[in-house]
Amino acid sequence: MARGGTIATLLVTLWACGAARAQNQAVSAPSPAPAAGGFVGSNTCKVCHADIWFNFYKNAHFKSIASGKEPPDRTGCEGCHGPAQAHVAAGGGKNTIPHAFSLMTPKQVLDTCLRCHATDFNRANIRRSEHTLNDVACTSCHSIHHSPTPKFLLAKPQRELCYSCHANIRAQFDMPSKHRVNEGFMECSDCHNPHGSFAATWGMGRTRMVEQSLGNEDACLKCHVDKRGPFVYEHPSVAVEGCEYCHNPHGSMNAKLLRRPVVFTLCLECHNGGGSGTRNQGVDIQSARHNLLDPKFQQCTTCHVRIHGSNADQYFLR
Repeated sequence: MARGGTIATLLVTLWACGAARAQNQAVSAPSPAPAAGGFVGSNTCKVCHADIWFNFYKNAHFKSIASGKEPPDRTGCEGCHGPAQAHVAAGGGKNTIPHAFSLMTPKQVLDTCLRCHATDFNRANIRRSEHTLNDVACTSCHSIHHSPTPKFLLAKPQRELCYSCHANIRAQFDMPSKHRVNEGFMECSDCHNPHGSFAATWGMGRTRMVEQSLGNEDACLKCHVDKRGPFVYEHPSVAVEGCEYCHNPHGSMNAKLLRRPVVFTLCLECHNGGGSGTRNQGVDIQSARHNLLDPKFQQCTTCHVRIHGSNADQYFLR
């Protein structure tokens, strides 16, 4: 019994000495060094911003965390908002966030986003786009944390987002002849690049933010491939002025999105005898046998069926 008591006493003494040494080491150990550059990591952010973190794994920006290969200034929350050490130390507050987007100017927002997105070719013209020149910032269209859309982190469904500024275009899509955007068949971005586009190679470059087709051609040719050509006999208004010279691309009260209700009135905008009026020096004039008061001559495309261009007939008859 005495020997057992001695062993027990010795074990208790050794345990007490070990605990005291560990406590002394803990007290004397230096405090952890602050994170380099003031970055604390996204795990710190989620303590307070749990509502954002809960669904952040669905966000395209989450791949910066998942990859584990990005530097701190391009990882997670701090990749956009900047180092959070001062924000954490202050216990929160927008003014302590280096990049608080709600307090930033449109130019500052754009510069911040382009730190990562500048390499995307479809944003090559964003600094000179109509949206940027009118102070439409990235956050005007995109909702990074609470997007209701499955793609592109948009603040609203795409057409509703565009309609919030372009109300006149919304009215055109309610006309009898239209592209079926409201029905969900297509989206605005099927034809337009909201981040800006290169100057159009048709219509004297007057079109705005239109996404060009292959070979710098009119965007319409991405769907209407039968009108693409090249043709042996080109219709100059199509090849030079573009589709919009005859058609209203969003919607029209006239059939086939035409700008005028009767076909011959549209054709007469060019074929009216103005200028030299000969085949090789200007626009064709009307033949003497074309009595435009006769209804059979008022639908030009009844005979000129290949009006967009022909490989067989110079007058587009076949």
